Amino acid sequence: METASQQPQMGLTFEQVWAALMETRAHQEKTEECIEKMSERVDKTSVQIKKTDKQIKMMTRNLGGLGDSLGRLIETLIAAKLWEKFDAYPYNLKRAYQRVPLYDENSNILTDIDILLSNGEYAMGVEVKREFDKKKEIDHHLKRMELIQKYPPAECKGKKLLGAIAGGTVDPDVTAYAHSVGFFVLELTGESVRLAKTPAGFIARQW
Repeated sequence: METASQQPQMGLTFEQVWAALMETRAHQEKTEECIEKMSERVDKTSVQIKKTDKQIKMMTRNLGGLGDSLGRLIETLIAAKLWEKFDAYPYNLKRAYQRVPLYDENSNILTDIDILLSNGEYAMGVEVKREFDKKKEIDHHLKRMELIQKYPPAECKGKKLLGAIAGGTVDPDVTAYAHSVGFFVLELTGESVRLAKTPAGFIARQW
């Protein structure tokens, strides 16, 4: 007589196999459904990211345009009767020009002069910014002055060349640095322009 442990093992019935198959298929369909939903969410997220990125780029362009408009407004405010600020000097800078382009010998544009003051003997290149808060911006203008000397526009040819910076605001350290290299400094104060007081011994650099 066989004991319970010696009973022959019976195989799975068709019904059991079928039930297991259906359960596996149901799990597979549920998994596929989850994957599909996740894919849809990823697609929607991707579209939203692209839309947001486009909006950010549009805002950046708009802000850039606003910044350019503010810059031009500041230039216009500073340019108005700017020559009057140098009445204490023998420059007589009665003529003013804005955005004067500078070309090399091959007619390639190199840079432009924000404001150019001129008369029969002197010319002054003025760089304008909303904010002058970095000394390296003074170095850039020094290089610009060298280019003006090398490739002078008609208003500068044969004249003694001076330099200045002007801004809506000018950092005190930048003002001191500008004076040390021989630039005049001008700053907006309300609706007028103020010529910053030069330090003792200041000599305007001439190119």
